[in-house]
Parts: sequence; C-alpha cells; structure tokens
Amino acid sequence: MAKNIMTKDITTKKTRLKKIKPATRKEIIEIKELFLLNYPDSVTELEYDNLYELLISVMLSAQCTDKRVNIITPKLFEAYPSAVELANADLDDIKEYIKSCSFFNNKAKNLIKMAQSVVENYGSEIPLSQDELVKLAGVGQKTANVVMIEYTGANLMAVDTHVFRVAHRLGLSSATTATKTEEELSRKFKTDLHLLHQAMVLFGRYRCKAIKPECEECFLVDYCKSKERFKV
Repeated sequence: MAKNIMTKDITTKKTRLKKIKPATRKEIIEIKELFLLNYPDSVTELEYDNLYELLISVMLSAQCTDKRVNIITPKLFEAYPSAVELANADLDDIKEYIKSCSFFNNKAKNLIKMAQSVVENYGSEIPLSQDELVKLAGVGQKTANVVMIEYTGANLMAVDTHVFRVAHRLGLSSATTATKTEEELSRKFKTDLHLLHQAMVLFGRYRCKAIKPECEECFLVDYCKSKERFKV
C-alpha cells in the first residue's frame, strides 16, 4: 500500500473508541437489506468520463469533498486529457490547477508520477486490476478499491471516514483502522459490497453525519448503537 497522505490508512491510534454493542447476525442481514432497499443504484458523486478521469478524481478526493473535486477537474482534464500529457506536465502547473484541493502539493507530485508509470509500464492505459493499481504512485488499497467498485462493479469494500463512522455507529465493526474495518464489513456482508460501499458513503455524508446526525425518520434508527462522532 502506498505510504502517502492520499492513501494513509484511517487510524484511531490517538483516539479510544468507546466499546459498543456489536450488531447481531440478524441485524447485519436486516441492515444490509435496508441499505440496498434505500440505495438500490448508488454510484459515486465524482464526475468523470473514463477510467483515467475516475482514477484522478478518486486520488484528489482523499481528504477533500467530491464537490470540490468536481470543480477542479474539468479544467485539469481539458489541459491533460490523457496520461501522456499528464506524464509530461510541469509540476507547478498541476499545482495551480488543483491548489484549492487539500494536500495539493503532494497530490500534484503523485499525479505526475502516476501518469509516468502508466505511460512507461502500461502502454499509457490505466491498469484495471487491484494488484496493478496499487503499484501506482498515490494509489493505495482504498483508492484502488473505489476505482474498481465504480468502474467494474467489483465485489469490494472501501472505507472512508463516512463508511468508518457508519460501520461503528451500527455496531458493524469495532476495528480501529480502515483496513480492518474493510475486512470486517466484507466478511459480514459478503455480497453486493460495491453497492453497500456507496450506500454507506451517501448515508454517512447526508444523514448519519459526524455532527448532528439526522436521526428523525432514519431507516436505520432501530439499529443505531451510538451517536459518537468516531473522529479519525
């Protein structure tokens, strides 16, 4: 897994999670059914036209909102429509395009390195496998999984801050890292992981928010174990 700010594993080493009652097997089944019922066709809110654009958007979205990424990317994609142009880009120019994005200095470096690797090692085509994606600069397991989930509908789970928070509030996980939480969710849900990932993202983003979650009329209120923020 790439060791950089964009793919850094969510961790709670400095935060003690309060012990909560784990969801029962019956509750897990019911929670899964309710997510699929309420988010039957959930997809990413990132705007893209091809695999190249999707990968860049996901890389930029680390610690940054999808809304902000969607504001940044149109001009970036216009200037650098493929990995070839991006591989030969000037670092300062890339920084200028993405300067309103969090950690833009590091992300700019990784975007160019990623594109160079794609050109040199993959014939200028983004590799479409988890094992190969994680070899690219700035692409860790979470980013690779999100790309595979969105582009191929792969039965994979990816854990961002929203999924982490929702999983813990519902007693689906007690793990202290994103990777371990991903493993727990994958093991408990088993199937439809691509839909469940995006459902949990949207649910956490718009209803089960870190601050002031909208609990009234929530379809999962009966399964909620905690309203803690689970800040990571």
